[in-house]
Amino acid sequence: METYVWSIPLRTRFRGIDVREGMLWRGPAGWAEWSPFLDYSGAELIPWLRAAREAATEEWPAPVRDRVPVNVTVPVVTPERAHAIVTDSGCRTAKVKVADPRSDIADDIARLEAVRDALGPGGHLRIDANGAWDVPTARRHLAALARFDLEYAEQPCPTTEDLAALRRHLAHDGLDVPIAADESIRRSGDPERVVALEAADVAVLKVQPLGGVRACLELAERLGLPVVVSSALETSVGLAAGLALAAALPELPYACGLNTSRLLADDVVDEPLAAVDGWLTVRRPAPTPARLAAFAADPATRARWARRLEQTASLTR
Repeated sequence: METYVWSIPLRTRFRGIDVREGMLWRGPAGWAEWSPFLDYSGAELIPWLRAAREAATEEWPAPVRDRVPVNVTVPVVTPERAHAIVTDSGCRTAKVKVADPRSDIADDIARLEAVRDALGPGGHLRIDANGAWDVPTARRHLAALARFDLEYAEQPCPTTEDLAALRRHLAHDGLDVPIAADESIRRSGDPERVVALEAADVAVLKVQPLGGVRACLELAERLGLPVVVSSALETSVGLAAGLALAAALPELPYACGLNTSRLLADDVVDEPLAAVDGWLTVRRPAPTPARLAAFAADPATRARWARRLEQTASLTR
């Protein structure tokens, strides 16, 4: 199997990184992406590999829709930049990153004010804290942010138990802020516990860390929660797998977090998966030799990813 290791800068620092890396390879069913973040290790990498193998060797489930609604993602930027990102996107839903260590709640409020202004009263606004708050902090901050009519708060606290406790506190406080579980689904090792503890109103599903399109479809059925399909900051090759999941789900009540190709400075395909008026058309773009060459990683990075792949593959034998 011929593999390609790519390295592409981000337009704005995101999830604590400035450069995104990963591997691509082509199988009988098409191109696959394997791009687990560097903070994943050991057995955590196996679902990512299963997802890539599925993409390379199996046809995806038949779609029930030919386009899907998506949100625009707003990184930790100035209010002026946040307003411009939302206005330029054409999306009616925005997901705003909050709780970054480089900013504080006042910064988050200013950014949300700008995004709400750009969306208007009819737009949907959601936040993502990536598990950065403890329960008391989340309770206090969500009370301050509830005035923005949040569609939901994604993973405000790190653990499933914390999310369950926070939901109880919010109900006691009379705050109608739905909770979406992300890391509690993809990193806890026990996503069903989210349902058992009544820890979330919404499940965020990401194809790579959850083992593939079919694995996500099965998980969505088991959980029985409304689903949001989101990306793992992939190239358009990886985003196509998330798009395949969103296209195949029986119901799609929320805009998907798949409009993230613009967070990369460039892409490995000539026509990246990018939303038009808040929608992504279901398709599967393929990389070109010229772009694979243009974004080829340096030798040390290629060697590191080759070792990582071999180590992960050995865990599945």
